[in-house]
Amino acid sequence: MKLMGNEHTTIAVVPDVEGIRGSLMEHGAVLLRGGSTDIGEFERFVRTVGGEPLEYTERSTPRTSVTDAVYTSTEYPADASIPMHNEASYSETWPGVLFFICATAAETGGATPIADSSAVYRLLPQRVLDHFAEGVVYTRSYRSDIGLSWQEAFQTEEPADVEAYCKTHNQEFEWTPDGLRTRHHRPAHQDYRGRRVWFNQANLFHASSLSPDIYETLMEIYGEDGLPRNAYFGDGSPIPAEDLSAIKAAYDTASFAFPWEPGDVLIVDNMRCAHGRQPFTGKRRILVSMTAGLK
Repeated sequence: MKLMGNEHTTIAVVPDVEGIRGSLMEHGAVLLRGGSTDIGEFERFVRTVGGEPLEYTERSTPRTSVTDAVYTSTEYPADASIPMHNEASYSETWPGVLFFICATAAETGGATPIADSSAVYRLLPQRVLDHFAEGVVYTRSYRSDIGLSWQEAFQTEEPADVEAYCKTHNQEFEWTPDGLRTRHHRPAHQDYRGRRVWFNQANLFHASSLSPDIYETLMEIYGEDGLPRNAYFGDGSPIPAEDLSAIKAAYDTASFAFPWEPGDVLIVDNMRCAHGRQPFTGKRRILVSMTAGLK
């Protein structure tokens, strides 16, 4: 086994599947290099190692289903970065393990940075941890003209299904002339296998993750309550820019990125490590499957 990374985040590069479980528990991320790009083989590998794949429900970004178990990674423009985050940490339930496969590597850029969530927690100033002691409030506004519609996000055409989901998962909801608004509360950090981990998507959901031009336009058209998504402190008060800057700085310090090679399979413990995406040029095709854990 080889290691790559930095003083905060390490990825175990293993030659075969035998070392996956122990390496994932120790490092939080495992890379299998030199494999096939065949998606059918990848899906069989996921089922063998991780068990039955999870459905991608309560979606927050656009994706396309490749098979029942495999999805495209977030389909944002190539020149955009995706901030560091733990998958579905805004939800009441989330995947335990993420499986990424590089079907096509970008011409330049396009790495998937990894950051140890316990390191991020340690790197944050105490004032930020204190501010987030009551967790995060996530708000979403679903409409058909921007962002995800409620039909795409919840994978249903039935309002009753959405209402049942929200009630079951402790989300407030309100039907509007344009679609649907939801509001829910989640922890910002929690204990995981003897470590305190930073586990939320406040930085990604917050309106400041938008470019200034887009933010101003959306505010002018829809107002703050109508933004596609936003985040607040657990008591509902605004998150100041200096706290979001401190979170970004912690992620920047902890994160490690490597260039993808076709056939690479990256396995990530979702609570142990956050991930993101760097801008890229050329064609890039990274696919993902998610499971509750390892078999």
